Amino acid sequence: MKFKNFHEAYLKNLNDVYYAPEFINQPRGNVSKERLNYSMILENPRQRICYTKLRKTNIIFNFAEALWYLSGSNDLEYISYYASNMKKYSMDGKSLTGTAYGPKIFSYGHNKINQWDRLIKLFKEDPDTKRGFIEIFDANEDLSLKNIDVSCTIGLQFFIREKKLYTTAFMRANDAFRGIISDVFSFTFIQEFLANQLNLDLGEYSHNVATTHVYEPDFKNTEKVLFENTIDRKEFYFPKMPRKDNFNDLKIVLQYEKELRENTIYLVKEDIDKLDIDVYWKQVLYLFSLYQQIHCKDRLDKEIYNSLEPIYQYLFYNKWNKHF
Repeated sequence: MKFKNFHEAYLKNLNDVYYAPEFINQPRGNVSKERLNYSMILENPRQRICYTKLRKTNIIFNFAEALWYLSGSNDLEYISYYASNMKKYSMDGKSLTGTAYGPKIFSYGHNKINQWDRLIKLFKEDPDTKRGFIEIFDANEDLSLKNIDVSCTIGLQFFIREKKLYTTAFMRANDAFRGIISDVFSFTFIQEFLANQLNLDLGEYSHNVATTHVYEPDFKNTEKVLFENTIDRKEFYFPKMPRKDNFNDLKIVLQYEKELRENTIYLVKEDIDKLDIDVYWKQVLYLFSLYQQIHCKDRLDKEIYNSLEPIYQYLFYNKWNKHF
């Protein structure tokens, strides 16, 4: 099925899984409704957000996770700052193995293969290649029930066709209420990041899931979200990433993200605006700065909030309106 944006795709998949499941089962003792072998295509991968009010998409976590992958890190402290429940997935209390895709992208396996650089080299040798694959799931992962930190993603495949970068994600499993939101955000973000590095336009994004499911604790919220969509529709547009190699800007953003997270720096709008990075990335730092204020229970900087892109303002207010 093809969709104009992820908002439509998310609600369609969620509706099908919840109201027309193929199976009801209990993996690891958790009751779920499930459909097998789901596929969707996004015609415009940049429109990667579900903006239904009751779903309360966490745009700051979405950016944090995507940048965590691109940083190559498996650090628990980083990602748990934005989602404290991630701590339960760590076996050693310091790092993540299955959930942290960054090391697999940039330092895979015993030979520490940089799959990103290999992909760039491959496309230079053969732009029409069918071998542009980044592997995520590792056969060496611990699949025992004691370990809940197992990669949900098998891998990502990239194609250059007619000067556009097409991307196909292969998932072994995807939570239709929760996980798919952050996964599609991260993978389409990576697609756009790579496309700009290669000086290509965005092609379609395909998301293929072996098992898509909703767990029992989310049944009531699923009903609310699906009902809300029948009575309220509003469309937003996601900003366009700069057409360049964005790794230098990313490095600066990650530097300030770390200082904000560790509370060793406080940034006002003027501080961020002075940085030698594109406006697109300054917006990300606006969001991280606001999150620092939420995390430290400080008063929100209204100048920064009012400078956000409309879609970021909407998502931020919808998630954290009690702080206003």
